[in-house]
Amino acid sequence: MQKAAVGLAAFLGSAGATHFIAPSFYDVLVPRVLPGPRRAWTIVSGIAELVCAALIARPRTRRLGATLAFGLFIAVFPGNVQMAVDWRDEPLLRRLIAYGRLPLQIPLLIWAWRVRQSASSPHTTR
Repeated sequence: MQKAAVGLAAFLGSAGATHFIAPSFYDVLVPRVLPGPRRAWTIVSGIAELVCAALIARPRTRRLGATLAFGLFIAVFPGNVQMAVDWRDEPLLRRLIAYGRLPLQIPLLIWAWRVRQSASSPHTTR
């Protein structure tokens, strides 16, 4: 399960980095009901992904990181819904991307949960 943890850390690290490299892509995904500037939410979610990645990368904090990633995947789901709603009149390829992100959360949740389950408990020394 080490490969799954490394893969999840890499995925989250890459995703987190893109929040700073191309923040405008994420800004439009922030649901309008959230208070404050969209860019602030983009930065916070990018930081959250980077923190999860770092925690998952270390065996001693992997369980915590995977647990937080699981919660994060749930927390960002409204952004995927926002994208699907906003892109409903876009060309077919863009609609497929937007709608495809919705069910993608399921394998991400499973991935995070499996990494969590395979990680040593906080009381076990590795």
